[in-house]
Parts: sequence; structure tokens; C-alpha cells
Amino acid sequence: MYLTPEKTRDLAIKFGGSENNTGDTAVQIAIFTERILYLTEYLKENKKDFSAKRSLLKMVNKRKRLLKYLKRKDYDRYLEVTKQLNIRK
Repeated sequence: MYLTPEKTRDLAIKFGGSENNTGDTAVQIAIFTERILYLTEYLKENKKDFSAKRSLLKMVNKRKRLLKYLKRKDYDRYLEVTKQLNIRK
């Protein structure tokens, strides 16, 4: 299932501290990760959906930039987020 408001709230609480803290870098990374996982599964079934492929690449690159920013600003939190989300460094 796609990212629902409840799932977004849960991610915000887990990574940002409160449900309204969706702008936090760690929360944004978690939300992008969920969306990436969903699109990856979708593309396994629909290989010719080039619009979805392009969206996936844009999300992966956006998450990559956010991870780079978090690594530069707060390295300990970067390690924690990548470990919790099982993201390769």
C-alpha cells in the first residue's frame, strides 16, 4: 500500500519526535525510503512504466542529497538513520 497520512505520522514520530515534524531531514529521508520501496515493488510488475522509473530515480537522488546533507550536519544521526532504514552508505 502507498504512503498514507497515518504512515507519514508514524514516521514523523519515529524519526522527528512529533507528528507535525515532517520537515526534519531524517523524517524526509524515511518518507522517501518508503516511497522508493513502494515504487520498486511496483516496477517489478510494470517494467515498461517509464514515468514511474523516472520518478523513482528522482526520489533516489533527492534522498541521496538529503543523506549527504545529514551526514555533513549531524554524522551521529546520519549513522542512526541509515542503520534503522537499512540504507547502504
